Amino acid sequence: MVPLLPVYANDLGATGIYVGMIFGSFSISRVFLLPLFGRLSDQKGRKPFIVAGLCVYTLISLAFVFSETIETLILLRFFQGAGSAMIMPVVQAYVGEITPEGSEGYSMGLFNLSMFLSLSLGPLMGGGIKDIWSLDAAFICMGLLSGIGLLLCIFFLPPASQEKIKNKDNEVTPWSNILKDKGIVSIFIVRYAYTACIGVIWCFLPLFADTEFGLSSSLTGVLVMLGVFMSGLLHLPMGYAADRINKRMMIISGGILSTVGMLLPYFASSFYDLVIAVSIFGIGGGISMPAIMACAVIKGDEKKAMGSVMSIMTVAHSLGMLTGSMAAGLAMDYLSLRLSFPCGMFIMGLGTLVFWAIVDKESFIKPAL
Repeated sequence: MVPLLPVYANDLGATGIYVGMIFGSFSISRVFLLPLFGRLSDQKGRKPFIVAGLCVYTLISLAFVFSETIETLILLRFFQGAGSAMIMPVVQAYVGEITPEGSEGYSMGLFNLSMFLSLSLGPLMGGGIKDIWSLDAAFICMGLLSGIGLLLCIFFLPPASQEKIKNKDNEVTPWSNILKDKGIVSIFIVRYAYTACIGVIWCFLPLFADTEFGLSSSLTGVLVMLGVFMSGLLHLPMGYAADRINKRMMIISGGILSTVGMLLPYFASSFYDLVIAVSIFGIGGGISMPAIMACAVIKGDEKKAMGSVMSIMTVAHSLGMLTGSMAAGLAMDYLSLRLSFPCGMFIMGLGTLVFWAIVDKESFIKPAL
């Protein structure tokens, strides 16, 4: 639904700030609920939260069919964000717990490959389904896919009592211990910056493609899909590389590429210019994100709080989506739609610079047992 909601909201009369709120409300609920569900999953087990979150996703997807106002879209996105808060950090913690030592980058790269390739396929499917059938058909298909995921988790994930949660019987690590770690703070910042740029692209690239170039929903879906697809293709090889080379330099070099990719839409004069821009942005993410998530697994294992650390990473994701989309919406309303993209460039460049300035070279070396 990513390439569909901004145009649908615009047709309902939404201004740039309301388009930003539709995407931002998803992130608001996640910001407040992610730490809660991540911490509870460390204590209670992962499966109950994954199943509950997918159930919410299924119901909300179908509820979109009956939404006819901007306010309803904002409210549904808010509850969808609550469902997402039960899923993403918990699933990432699940993967982190079963990852062999020394394979953090490869395991998270493999997980992110599945996530990013499906995220790239989704917008393409949504645009095609709307062109062939209708917007409601896209929402129904989203609900069916969520329901299939729900059934797979119910029947194939082992019960919570059989999960390998390393710290389940230990004292819970204080939040102060986690939040004061410079390594965790540094990857939080760069993850935040990258996701803020995704928020700009997902919210305003569809509008930009529609108003400036008159592209169809299918071509808009291709644009939204392409950056995530390019990133997804690189996650496995770059995850493998992150286990063997300097993670710090991978994150910095990927951040620089993503910064360049965010600037290029400002100069775009054709569909192919936009293709180049989102591809460069995606390549940057494909280099940096596996290294970031490998660092998160190392820190989660070190702190004996995998769910808590993963929830912090997902909070960075949600805050990025929220502030990126809102900042770009303000730029659209008070400056121009085209200037939304340099806003993302500034955030990405600043986040990469701050990461480089505060991270220690030894932050992500696995401690000796």
